[in-house]
Amino acid sequence: MLIDAGFSGKRIRERLATIGRTPETLSGILLTHEHSDHTMGLKVIAAKLGIPLYANRLTLDAVSSQTKASFNSKIFHTGQSFEIGDVEVETFSIPHDAQDPVGFLIRSSEGNIGFLTDLGHTTRMVLDRVRPAKALVLETNYDLQLLQEDTRRPWSIKQRITSRHGHLSNKAAGEAARELVSDELTHIYMAHLSKDCNDPALAEKTVKQEIAKTGAGHIRIHRTSQDTPCPTLVMSKDSGKEEQGATQGVPVAKKKALTKTKTLKPTRETEDTNTPKQPARSPKKAPDALADEQKHQSFFAGLQDTLGDTQEDENTD
Repeated sequence: MLIDAGFSGKRIRERLATIGRTPETLSGILLTHEHSDHTMGLKVIAAKLGIPLYANRLTLDAVSSQTKASFNSKIFHTGQSFEIGDVEVETFSIPHDAQDPVGFLIRSSEGNIGFLTDLGHTTRMVLDRVRPAKALVLETNYDLQLLQEDTRRPWSIKQRITSRHGHLSNKAAGEAARELVSDELTHIYMAHLSKDCNDPALAEKTVKQEIAKTGAGHIRIHRTSQDTPCPTLVMSKDSGKEEQGATQGVPVAKKKALTKTKTLKPTRETEDTNTPKQPARSPKKAPDALADEQKHQSFFAGLQDTLGDTQEDENTD
């Protein structure tokens, strides 16, 4: 699976090749929201190749309007879960200035992966949804002082970035990480770093300082970059056997399992827009109360292969 498609189609293909994959082997693309730094490659990768695109209705409508393309779309309702092969995907609302932005918790037999970027603050509901994660992709977008000193962005953009529907600062990300510390969580990937208004070393120091307040010493903090793929993390049920590639983007174990194309299973939580509509059935609710998520929805207007999503100046991404 691929989460978001912020690079061009050509660059996505090149990045996938570094870990022994091609776009044609993807079982699906999960879409967090419609901003162009998360959707640039969709027209080439998803539309032309017919790869299933998983998105909620508002996000799909926005992307379709932007790209003028037709997708093999699988529509989910925010707050519900669905299956792709042997993986379960849980969705939840996040506070960002997009149509209906979401985060993900991906459940697998080897462990869970949380994906949490492009949000202005972390609500209790958001933290609870990614709490079961063994590996967490967490936005560390900007350092407040560097953003304030930046001369390229007007004050209005800076206000947007720091708003409750903007992006997470290093400090806010560190505080979220501190709240999420558990025996289960062993890896945090700092994502969506601004090139102008952040520094990877500074972000890492800030997050580590917050985690240190809990006394936890088992969580590894990983830097990410737009320019270089991260080493592949191969998760295991036994945390002591988890490994990372010695070189950038090279799997070190279970290569056959990693490159296997998953069989898509249409479920009642996703709407296949390319097949005749069936009588509506009651959707399955996600583990947490859907009512809380719907409240958040009314308030709002990227595994490893998306950690370096391209960044627009406006987003400082």
